[in-house]
Amino acid sequence: MVYVVMGVCGCGKSTIGKILAERIGNPFFDGDDFHTAENIEKMSRGHSLTDEDRKPWLQTIAKNIPIWNKKGGAVLACSALKGIYRDWLLENNDGGVNFIYLNGTRELLMKRLSQRKGHFMNPTLLDSQLKTQEIPEDAINVSIDMDPNSIAQSILDEIKVC
Repeated sequence: MVYVVMGVCGCGKSTIGKILAERIGNPFFDGDDFHTAENIEKMSRGHSLTDEDRKPWLQTIAKNIPIWNKKGGAVLACSALKGIYRDWLLENNDGGVNFIYLNGTRELLMKRLSQRKGHFMNPTLLDSQLKTQEIPEDAINVSIDMDPNSIAQSILDEIKVC
């Protein structure tokens, strides 16, 4: 199974994903590592990516999902904000994907973004991500108003792995 830890910038996808991967004994992959240099530059300048910008990025990730599943699974941090983005991730996959949606208030997300150092994502993009996101109905939905270990444990309780 590939667990996709998803949500807007600042929700803790990478932090929670790494903890989750360690606890279930699977590798962790960060969706940001699959972006093109052009996408990273665009976001660094505070410009939102278009669907056309995102599609090749998500299709590249999607090609890896069956490989990860054959190797026993993985945890992936990926925003996957819209339903169509999640559909692109599921293209040509056998259903071995589970989405985990990390949700929080704008105020909490902005606080986290203001404390984050060294990330290419410009915090001014939060509002556009909040407007863009389509909250998934079929995902594990977890609030981020706890510490990272508690968030990871609540996910593990949901997926019944530990």
